[in-house]
Amino acid sequence: MMKRKNASFDENELKYLKLLSKSFPSIAEACTEIINLQAILNLPKGTEHFLTDLHGEYEAFRHVLKNASGSIERKVNEEFGGTLRESEKRDLCTLICYPRERLEIIKSRESNIDEWYLITLIQLVKMCQRVSSKYTRSKVRKALPAKYSYIIEELMHESLSDPNKEAYLKNILSNIIDLDRADDFIITICDVIQRLVIDSLHIVGDIYDRGPGAHIIMEMLMSYHDVDIQWGNHDILWMGAFAGNISCIANVVRICLRYGNLRILEEGYGINLLPLATFAMETYVNDPCDAFQPRLKFADDKHSTKSTHLISQMMKAISIIQFKLEADIIKRRPDFDMADRNLLHLVNYEKGTVMVYGKEYPMLDTNFPTVDPADPYRLTPEESELVQKLHRSFVNCDPLRRHMEFLLSDGSLYLVRNGNLMFHASMPLNENGSFKKVKIDGVEYFGKALLDKVDSLIRKAIYGEPGTPEHDFAVDYMWYIWCGPDSVAFDKAKMTTFERCFIADKEPHKEPKGHYYTLREKESICDMILDEFGVKGDNRHIINGHVPVKTIKGESPIRANGKMLIIDGGFSRAYQSTTGIAGYTLIFNSHGMQLVQHEPFTTTRQAIEQGVEVKATRFVVDYTKRRMLVKDTDNGEEIRGQIAALLRLLEAYRNGLIKER
Repeated sequence: MMKRKNASFDENELKYLKLLSKSFPSIAEACTEIINLQAILNLPKGTEHFLTDLHGEYEAFRHVLKNASGSIERKVNEEFGGTLRESEKRDLCTLICYPRERLEIIKSRESNIDEWYLITLIQLVKMCQRVSSKYTRSKVRKALPAKYSYIIEELMHESLSDPNKEAYLKNILSNIIDLDRADDFIITICDVIQRLVIDSLHIVGDIYDRGPGAHIIMEMLMSYHDVDIQWGNHDILWMGAFAGNISCIANVVRICLRYGNLRILEEGYGINLLPLATFAMETYVNDPCDAFQPRLKFADDKHSTKSTHLISQMMKAISIIQFKLEADIIKRRPDFDMADRNLLHLVNYEKGTVMVYGKEYPMLDTNFPTVDPADPYRLTPEESELVQKLHRSFVNCDPLRRHMEFLLSDGSLYLVRNGNLMFHASMPLNENGSFKKVKIDGVEYFGKALLDKVDSLIRKAIYGEPGTPEHDFAVDYMWYIWCGPDSVAFDKAKMTTFERCFIADKEPHKEPKGHYYTLREKESICDMILDEFGVKGDNRHIINGHVPVKTIKGESPIRANGKMLIIDGGFSRAYQSTTGIAGYTLIFNSHGMQLVQHEPFTTTRQAIEQGVEVKATRFVVDYTKRRMLVKDTDNGEEIRGQIAALLRLLEAYRNGLIKER
């Protein structure tokens, strides 16, 4: 028992404790909360999942989320390894992952559905007990839907092997079946299992572009119970488009056209592409646009020869507009130091060549009906009108607003959590390994201060006061983050979009990377960066995406003696020929860290009909000899702070400084 003692309290602390006393108005209630919090500290750490570079691959992402990167399969094996056949375990996994769809198949083939219901309900209750075992009852209760909360809680915390409760529990299950609630109950309890397997989800950037369903992924994330996002360069590009940066808008449209993903613009966000299509057909009516053929191999929509040609025309039209718009920013912001990216004035329109870094190259396309050689960066009246229409479509799009505001509220440029520093791409460094000083609006920043500044500019671009110099600069800087040489989300010498469009020679296509991408292989560099961000712990890591790991060529995602984890394994189908796999999931649970290396996902329909089979390879990143508890996490540190405050509240009560109520 705590002894009464003379305690000193300053005025501010007493004000805080009086506010705290409203939640815990008596000594008994404060003591109960302290006991509860102390107990929570000794529970196992919750499981964190890390994914990156989703690039619109919504079906594969949904599948990985539903099966928890193979964790559902592992839990089923732990629970029923010796009592169920492999086919039965696979059926159970599939039911847990896709309960609604799987039930329709099962009901069409089961002769005694009531018996199946009873057996399955018992199995699902056991699974629910297993996945909830490391959480408090309070946390589990919050995860339960209100309509079945009492029933699920009763089933989870009692045992069918207890002779005193067996009849009671079986009667609950029988009534669920008799009252025709079995399907709904099974769907609900499967959702609860999925919810409890992953405690928190980290998306380390690049939800958008290439794949067809970034907007669908955003809806999934917005309904997820605990998620954070570290913005990637493609996410920031879309944020810039929503903020009204017309160069970002042009880039977004061009990339969607390049990968044949018009559905996200037209259906996902209601962006009207008809004006662009009309302009492109009229402007390039007899132009084959061969240099602008879209990459349709992985597009969900099938395109005819005619529609493919139209996409090529549209892509050429928006590309020329993009180069003109970017030149306007470069001229307006000389401090961006990107004048070398303006290439239209270096085209010899008579010879059909372009001068790039002192070397003349023949061009793949020499038809420029909208370019005035005397003033190549001037928009034609038709282009200007088109840009205005696209601008209105993006900035006034309510679905896009919802998604971008979610990215801001639940996202950031970087995050430190439980000994891990997460950011998508880069930390600009000098060749000698020191932090590179990057000038932004006349002020130099480096290290953590640089990322903090860029984060604030992104927020200012969307939430700042329009028309002010600060807001105008922030909106322009959104484009720089996308492709600027000292951008923390890009960090390459140049983005060679023009060269890739118009020059066959591969040499000018190269985009030399910043020093970070090689120096991060050194443990000392990683330690320097981790120290800069105040990351503590014996097993601390930097977690990046952005650069696909070429597993097929023997590259490893684990670098710098385990301090650097690069978890872009080619989630996007467009990258899988480069990586040789279909992405990574990094899993951090109470036993340590594991990387799950995924094989290519086929289709959701195949997974449902043939059974969930997680084709993946697991390998250990870090293994802890002592199981990690909540007290070893950042959440544990917060809880200890809450306990300390409650102990001070007890002192105030016992010294008569605050009255119990």
